[in-house]
This record gives sequence, C-alpha cells and structure tokens, in this order.
Amino acid sequence: MVQAYVLIQTEVGKAAQVADEARKIPGVESADDVTGPYDVIVKASAENVDQLGKLVVARIQSIEGITRTLTCPIVHL
Repeated sequence: MVQAYVLIQTEVGKAAQVADEARKIPGVESADDVTGPYDVIVKASAENVDQLGKLVVARIQSIEGITRTLTCPIVHL
C-alpha cells in the first residue's frame, strides 16, 4: 500500500467544493480545507505507485477548480 498527501491549489472560492468532490473519489482517505499556500490537502492511498499516479492525474486533477497539485508520498523511516 502506498499513501501520499496531495497538496492542492484552487481557484479563489473553490476550496470547499474541491474538497467535497475529492472525498467522493475511491482511494481518497480524507480531504481538508487548509490555510496557507495550499487550499486543500488530500490523503490518498493506492496499491502501488502507478495506481497512485493514475488516481492523482486521472481523478483528482480532473476536479473543476484545481489549478495545481503537489503529490508527497508518505515514507516510513
């Protein structure tokens, strides 16, 4: 299992809508509105890195109102 935080920048006023839509996607564990340089942080999981990439590119990035994402895989040191 691979997990990652996806940091999302949205259009002005779209953070709540983006977080709501993200929560509906299978593989998204949580989606929260935040303040700072990013507007929404999603925690996502998938079976492997390839599936995680597909989840981010095909599903999360297709949500209307997203302008940029940054995917941060979780590592266990």
